[in-house]
Amino acid sequence: MITLRNVQKSDLEELVVIENEGFTNEEAATREAFLERIKLITDTFIVAEKDGVIVGYINGPVIPLLYITDDLFEEIKENPKKGGYQSILGVAVSKKARNLGIARILINKMEQLVKEYERQGITLTCKQELVSFYEKLGFVNHGISESQHGGVSWYNMVKLQENMD
Repeated sequence: MITLRNVQKSDLEELVVIENEGFTNEEAATREAFLERIKLITDTFIVAEKDGVIVGYINGPVIPLLYITDDLFEEIKENPKKGGYQSILGVAVSKKARNLGIARILINKMEQLVKEYERQGITLTCKQELVSFYEKLGFVNHGISESQHGGVSWYNMVKLQENMD
C-alpha cells in the first residue's frame, strides 16, 4: 500500500537519489534546491512511501502565473494560503517502483490540495514523451514552453480546477 505524507528534512538523501534516477544531471534539482523546497513549501512537497521506503515524490510552489518560469528552479517563495496556480517542478518515482500508478496517486493528491486551498489549477512542464501521460490525467497541452531548463524542449501542461473530478 502507498502512503502519502509531507516531506521532512530527513528525506533529503533518498529524494536526491530518486531525482537523479528520473532526470538528467542538467534537469535534476540540486541538493540546495531540495533543501529550499523542504524549508519553504512543505505543504506542497508530498512524499509517497511503500513499506516505509520512499518510492516517489511531487513538489512545486504556488505561483501567480499560468506557466512555470525557469527562475522557479533557482528561487521559490512560501505558498500563499489561497489562490494562485499549483506548479509541479518535480514528480519522480524510483526505478524499482515504476508502473504502479504512484505518479497518478501523487498528482491526485495535488488536485485535492488545489481544491482545498482554492487554487486555479495545476501547471507543469514535461518532455514530449510524457505529454500523452498527462493528457490521460486530464491536462491540456498548451504547446511548447519558453523554459530552457536543462537545455531541452518542454511542453506547458495545464489542468484547471473546474476540470478536476
